[in-house]
Amino acid sequence: MTTKIQAIVPPVRIESRIFLIRGCKVMLDSDLAVLYQVSTKRLNEQVKRNRERFPEDFMVQLTPEETGTLRSQFATSNRRRGGRRYRPYVFTEHGAVMLASVVRPTVLYISRPPKEPGFHGRDDFSKAENT
Repeated sequence: MTTKIQAIVPPVRIESRIFLIRGCKVMLDSDLAVLYQVSTKRLNEQVKRNRERFPEDFMVQLTPEETGTLRSQFATSNRRRGGRRYRPYVFTEHGAVMLASVVRPTVLYISRPPKEPGFHGRDDFSKAENT
């Protein structure tokens, strides 16, 4: 008999990692990697191997300007000091759900009361860029 370990993630922890970028609610690849209990490198490898599952309205890579804004806003480390070498990807809610099927975490349960504000709706990156 196998025992499943449950990781309960409080909604507040998830909601604090949701950002509004290009008019869309998104989560960074590094934050999703922590939630799914894998390294960011592994998560991005799986995304690249399964690129057809991630259309533009599920995932997009940040521009250098957006990356710089995030870096200055959150005091993330820079490349010269061992920080990220590549621009991060951001995922909409549908992209985050698709990641679960691609990354296959051991077990992840997200406990969230109904009607809480958060990561809702399908936001289209292409629409946000054209406005």
